[in-house]
Amino acid sequence: MSNPQSPPARHRVVVIGSGFGGLFATKALRRADVDVTVIDRTTHHLFQPLLYQVATGILSEGEIAPSTRLILKDQANAAVRLGDVTTIDLTERTVTSEHLGQITVTGYDSLIVSAGAQQSYFGNDHFAEHAPGMKTIDDALELRGRILGAFEQAEVITDPRERARLLTFVVVGAGPTGVEMAGQIAELAHRTLVGAYSNFDPRDARIVLLDAASTVLPPFGDNLGSEAAETLEKLGVEVRLGASVTDVDAHGLTVRDTDGIEHRIESACKVWSAGVAASPLGRQLAEQSGADIDRAGRVAVDEDLTLPGNPNVFVVGDMMSRDRLPGVAQVAIQGGRYAAKQIAAEVTAAAKGRPVPERNPFRYRDKGSMATICRFNAVAKIGGLELTGFLAWIMWLAVHVVYVVGFRSRLATLLSWAWTFLGTWRGQLTNTHQQITARNAIAQLRYLERRIEDTEADVARAS
Repeated sequence: MSNPQSPPARHRVVVIGSGFGGLFATKALRRADVDVTVIDRTTHHLFQPLLYQVATGILSEGEIAPSTRLILKDQANAAVRLGDVTTIDLTERTVTSEHLGQITVTGYDSLIVSAGAQQSYFGNDHFAEHAPGMKTIDDALELRGRILGAFEQAEVITDPRERARLLTFVVVGAGPTGVEMAGQIAELAHRTLVGAYSNFDPRDARIVLLDAASTVLPPFGDNLGSEAAETLEKLGVEVRLGASVTDVDAHGLTVRDTDGIEHRIESACKVWSAGVAASPLGRQLAEQSGADIDRAGRVAVDEDLTLPGNPNVFVVGDMMSRDRLPGVAQVAIQGGRYAAKQIAAEVTAAAKGRPVPERNPFRYRDKGSMATICRFNAVAKIGGLELTGFLAWIMWLAVHVVYVVGFRSRLATLLSWAWTFLGTWRGQLTNTHQQITARNAIAQLRYLERRIEDTEADVARAS
């Protein structure tokens, strides 16, 4: 009597990251004969382009960050694993992740790395203590607390100079995120909060947008950049270009103009949106594969988005460097779908005993760039077409609604927008002091833990 043979193990696909690249790759593999494991440090898929609306009280975090498990719960071949990926071993084909001290090693046959990017302070990481970035839900909630907390403090302060400092908001970086953030702080101060305070007028708030570049929204071109700057100035935003930040502290920041003269801006609330750096995993991949890596930590990939010498390892989204593609959602989405298509085609061919199909190079289809400045006003660049004002704003609304994941999230987002843009109400202005202090408190705790571990190690070696 012969023992029945167990069925061959299915092709294992590991996806690192549940952002646009990772999620769309996973969903594109739903009908493939593979097992997909998504590993991410968070439990949600984040619609990062709308984080600034969480920070300024328009949307709730749930509307732009649905649960990854719920999104994929009906996809039978997908599993979600919570963990921070610490090591990728290209030789052993394993991914090591850690969550609350639990180490997990996951093997793969194909790997899609879409771990995204983090805020870059251009070598001045100590700026982060007083100028949070805008990359996570925690960042957005902290900024909401800092912005609204400044208004609350201004209500009880009697010193005019201190009140002026509290009501000065500085946004560093005049890219899409910085422009959108500055515009919404201005609308918050000049529309939503008018009449809400007894001892001062929120319209006295000073909003400053700084950038070392010579134009606002550089990727959009001079015409749209000038249009955006003009609209911001009409909102009451001070646009200062050619201004480099040289120091940041709790009370303000120091700015150097192009003539080399430094100025001090006293400000309680600073927002950093001036640069990005790819996940540190990119350096690991580059060291093991011999791939080049750029100043932002992005990995140079082959024309099929794979690492040199590793045709089973795809790198997509903000971690990828190829043809000067921008770090935007559409690049990640198209890259994730492309990688999934190659994997599915090759698994199908192998199952049918056919030769592995030749991969066509990845081709990005540019669907345009958009940035909203304030209600009823945006800029858009689609190919050679440039749009401004209300029409661009309507297009921005439509595009962003389409890519919000889930019907209920889309409906909730539309309702929140209706309340905010047609009236003055913002339904998400709740904040706590803990939101402001938690990030730095956790950082200090981790620092102390490392010091204790180092001390214990020194004692152990001495004994």
